[in-house]
Amino acid sequence: MIYLPDTMINWPWPRTINPHFEDVKAEVDASFRDFKALSPKSQEAFDKCDLEHLRISCDMMNLFFLFDEYTDIENEAVTKQMADIVQDALRDPHKIRPEGECILGEITRQFWARAIQSASLSSQRHFLEVLTPDLHGVVAEALDREQGHKRSIEDCLKLRRYTIGLKPSLPIYEMGMDLPDEVFHHPLIMNLTECITDLVVIDNDMMSYNKEQAAGNEDHNMVNTAMFELGLDIGGAMAWAAHYHSEVQKRFIDGLAKVPSWGPSVDVLVKEYLDGMAMFARASHSWHYESHRYCGTRGLEIQQTRLVPLLPKANRESV
Repeated sequence: MIYLPDTMINWPWPRTINPHFEDVKAEVDASFRDFKALSPKSQEAFDKCDLEHLRISCDMMNLFFLFDEYTDIENEAVTKQMADIVQDALRDPHKIRPEGECILGEITRQFWARAIQSASLSSQRHFLEVLTPDLHGVVAEALDREQGHKRSIEDCLKLRRYTIGLKPSLPIYEMGMDLPDEVFHHPLIMNLTECITDLVVIDNDMMSYNKEQAAGNEDHNMVNTAMFELGLDIGGAMAWAAHYHSEVQKRFIDGLAKVPSWGPSVDVLVKEYLDGMAMFARASHSWHYESHRYCGTRGLEIQQTRLVPLLPKANRESV
């Protein structure tokens, strides 16, 4: 059995859900199925996973998950090709995609064509700015996988901060506001962003480790990296991850008290943005247990017991 420490028990932001979620989810799911981007079996599993801005954020999450699903099994060359397709569709969302191209191109085009109709110009600019290095990170991960390269804890965390896809997700909280560049790029705000990124990475890797080790795809998982570098067993690595998570939480909350003022009108936006950022960490943590991606139908049970059966490596068809 694997014991999963409860990393978010003291996180001040409680679980909440958008009251319009179910209505928007039904609309998004219906349009996503039209792409036929997944096999029937994969689509069935996928489904278990401001109204307009909520719709855009749901489209974005679908795109990110599909990009992750497609590239997880590819080599560097194919992954780079897919990343280039996504970037090209973002550069010109009105251009008809080439016939026979990977469906990622059309999904990206439709997502971005919709987003730019209502998202603020600053949020559009920030999204494009932070997405590019994340795409490059996924390509680097594919090369590591192709070459069997194992990274140190420090290097793995640096890469995971890109491959987790957190930074391009945060502009959803500024779609309806004009967040100044001087705020977005302020060293303290960037440090707080990195804190949330690390929280999401650690929670994700603690939850995904079981599935990834069974599939033989655990080299870019922080739990596995800690086991490899520090000579820990699974329990020790989970404890290490939980301790790091706790340290980062404290760094984030301490940092909030040091956020400077940009004047009353901007400070209101900054607080909303940072609250959204903190809620993303909570949402990601809750999603791991409430979706079926890593725990199947037992997520809520596992959230209570904190125990999950270790999957055998030979049982790869079931993961």
